[in-house]
Amino acid sequence: MDVSGILKVIAESELVYPSEERQAKTSLGSSRAFQELLEKSKQDPASFWDSVAKELFWYEPWKETMTGQLPDFRFFEGGISNPCVNLIDRHIENGAGNRTALIWEGENGDTKFFTYNMLLAEVNRFANALRSFGVKKGDCVAIFLPNLAEAFIAILACFRIGAIYNTVFSGYSEKSLKDRLVSFEPKVIVTADATARRGKLFHLKEKVDAVVQDVPSIEAVIVVDRLGTEVNMTEGRDYWWHELTKKASAVCEPEKLEANEYGIVFYTSGTTGKPKGVVHSGMAFVIQNYIYGKYHMDHHDDDVFWCTADVGWLTMHIWGVAGALANGVTTVVYEGAIDYPTKDRFYQVMEKYRVNKLFTAPTALRMLKSMGEEAVNQFDVSQLDVVSLVGEPLDPETWHWTYEVLGKKNICVNNTWGQTETAGCPIAGAAWLTPMKPGSAGIEFLGADVAVVDEEGKPVEPETLGNLIIRKPFPMLCRTLWKEPERYLSSYFSQVDGAYYASDLALIDKDGHIWVVGRSDDAFNVAGHRLSTMEIESAVMECNGIAEAAVIGIPDEIKGEVPLVFARLSDMSLATDELKEKINQRIEQVIGKIALPKAIVFTDTLPKTVSGKIMRRLLKEIIVSGKVAGDITGLEDPSTVAQVQKIVAEKTVTR
Repeated sequence: MDVSGILKVIAESELVYPSEERQAKTSLGSSRAFQELLEKSKQDPASFWDSVAKELFWYEPWKETMTGQLPDFRFFEGGISNPCVNLIDRHIENGAGNRTALIWEGENGDTKFFTYNMLLAEVNRFANALRSFGVKKGDCVAIFLPNLAEAFIAILACFRIGAIYNTVFSGYSEKSLKDRLVSFEPKVIVTADATARRGKLFHLKEKVDAVVQDVPSIEAVIVVDRLGTEVNMTEGRDYWWHELTKKASAVCEPEKLEANEYGIVFYTSGTTGKPKGVVHSGMAFVIQNYIYGKYHMDHHDDDVFWCTADVGWLTMHIWGVAGALANGVTTVVYEGAIDYPTKDRFYQVMEKYRVNKLFTAPTALRMLKSMGEEAVNQFDVSQLDVVSLVGEPLDPETWHWTYEVLGKKNICVNNTWGQTETAGCPIAGAAWLTPMKPGSAGIEFLGADVAVVDEEGKPVEPETLGNLIIRKPFPMLCRTLWKEPERYLSSYFSQVDGAYYASDLALIDKDGHIWVVGRSDDAFNVAGHRLSTMEIESAVMECNGIAEAAVIGIPDEIKGEVPLVFARLSDMSLATDELKEKINQRIEQVIGKIALPKAIVFTDTLPKTVSGKIMRRLLKEIIVSGKVAGDITGLEDPSTVAQVQKIVAEKTVTR
């Protein structure tokens, strides 16, 4: 979207104010009270974070609330606590042990329910199982599971014993799994025999077996018997979850952890093609997502909350684990596709469990919108109160459909912005307390200090497109990159002195709402999943006959963005459907189905700079608009633009 298009959208988007009656039902009671809290968080962040942290449980108080500055900072230094205690035990001690904590449902209709008491018992059993393998504070545990209750239990068990955990998306290929495990070096990996998605089996244990010999750090493989499929179990290395937990004690003393000790490593795609292991403090992750979840969702004790994300993405940990459980609500976990086995599966789950708080992605809302209003009206979702979302820019048309059709104008639609590195959403609105604006990502949120700057790092004028930065630390901002401290500095802090560089383009409108419009680097979001162009290009280049490859993200009505591949062939006679199929197969093998391109364009030329860099921006302009805006005389051969335009036009590539 160019600047003129953004400004047109902004001009047509009006603020939608929550009623005073609905404001009164929030924990603060009024928009004015939230504005006062917001101002306090900006004027005196140390006092603000101090008051937030004091709402949670601590064994020992902290000595200093905030120390250091970007990129080297600490929060609640010297404070001793435990994330799991704050997510489960704290509620039990406050009399909520018999409240439902977790509802799990599988695509095939299987269900499990856990009260906070029941969840604690299961977490303790698995925590003791991990300790039986010698896992202790600071050791690494990898979780290669779909959306199972066991995935949540494993995460919480790692928090309880102070193990550092990483979850790997269960749809990843063997290569993507191996790359992450080799980097992370886990002592234990937790997986399942298989999972089902859209009725098709995915054999997870087989993938683990194929790579485990290349990861010498792994001493034990723990397997959840999800579907009863036959798997190979290596004696002395492989163990069944149910057998381990059956003989483990339901009592497990939590590890006492300093507030800045590492708890999570989460891999995100980088522009070099090598995934980056983003490191977060476990306690800081819980503290900030406690307060962010409280106000992003307007959480109350009797809420039934559903985050539709996969546990392989940090979104589920932010909202479905920390944000939900820290606030003592009931969290729903669904394994499978939300439009299978029938298109209305999403509405079935909403109605069945009376979900009133929903966190999802624009992709999911666009899919529901494509099903039409009739599908909504077949189910009773009148209890729906708040819909929050993240993942990619939200178009105003989908915002209006969500607010008017799905929510009958009785809901709050809270668009947000966040990244794996921010571990939450420092740009958002407070549900029912700040005005909504169709298409915007919200306002600068509690404790956040963000700005939009030019290439020199100077703030730009309102409604001017620039680079999004974060100027001050907040507790859950990433602390480093796993085993790559120099890459941490060069990736996020080398562009603008003293600031975190988000690699996103944004602008701020006259109302203070921030519009994040896309990536400024060579990575993009597909259905809320960030993919690297380099990863896909590398897979394409492994096919015979490909001289060069360039991947761009193009707009998609449902997924927001999808990959499109330009492949320069060594010989145009190789441009066959058979080669396209080989490229698709290789991408699926290396990365997974999520990275499959919408189209593959064979060409004998690509536009490049004099230094040899392929101009992906120009390719995207050609696909999206059919023409190129701006000066192309700086290209090594300007005529290549016209040649590519002709190829695209002749092949009638979908725009």
